[in-house]
Amino acid sequence: MAKPSESAANAATTAPAAPSFENALRELEGIVAAMESGQMPLQESLDAYKRGMDLLRQCRDTLGAAEQQIRILEGGELRDLDPRRGAAADRQDD
Repeated sequence: MAKPSESAANAATTAPAAPSFENALRELEGIVAAMESGQMPLQESLDAYKRGMDLLRQCRDTLGAAEQQIRILEGGELRDLDPRRGAAADRQDD
């Protein structure tokens, strides 16, 4: 018989990996579209809502982590992207 800690470790390793940001967003969009159609039974709607909230949380966490990485790379400052500034303008600033 497996010890409780071994069972927990095995469960953690068999859990599916979180989808990529793009896949999570795509799945979330599909859930929203399906729910907006109004054709889902109540229990299926509740399950879809729970899954959607999990995906939304994951997407927000991923975006927050990306924003933090940008802040680190930019020296703690987030700046708006100016699409009119090209690589040539960046080189002139150096």
